[in-house]
Amino acid sequence: MPRRTDIEILLPEFRAYALAICASASDAEDLIQDAIERALRTDNRPARIDELRPWMFRVIRNLHYDELRKKRVRREYLAAERRLSDEAGSSDAARDILVRLAFGKLPPDMREVLCLVDIMGLKYAEAAEVMNVANGTVMSRVSRARRALLKLVDGAETRDVAEKRGK
Repeated sequence: MPRRTDIEILLPEFRAYALAICASASDAEDLIQDAIERALRTDNRPARIDELRPWMFRVIRNLHYDELRKKRVRREYLAAERRLSDEAGSSDAARDILVRLAFGKLPPDMREVLCLVDIMGLKYAEAAEVMNVANGTVMSRVSRARRALLKLVDGAETRDVAEKRGK
């Protein structure tokens, strides 16, 4: 009969912790799956159960806060995009052109990460693999690139509004 792994032994505790910090049971289950996947992929996980337990709690916690940050950045990005769209009162085609022009002004590394994540729809882990960097690096690059793009678009919108008022 196969022996239970340390992760299997600790799984009820991991689930309880994830349920305590997540908004829903399905989010908690996704979080546990991501944490276990990460643990199984690394060669640096603790070998002893008494060291694995707190290590996995940190992995679960870090993944949870990473997800919260991603959601916050997306909300801010979408809110800013809606605000810009409402303020400009322009057509979708005009906004798209403005965003494409601003995108072209970004440095290549920012264009790359936005292309992979926002345009191609890759998950952060997939983009990290493509770019040969850590997941956290992709997340911070996406955040910086989105802010830079919004700043460029906001500047262009402001100039357009000022030019229209000046006429």
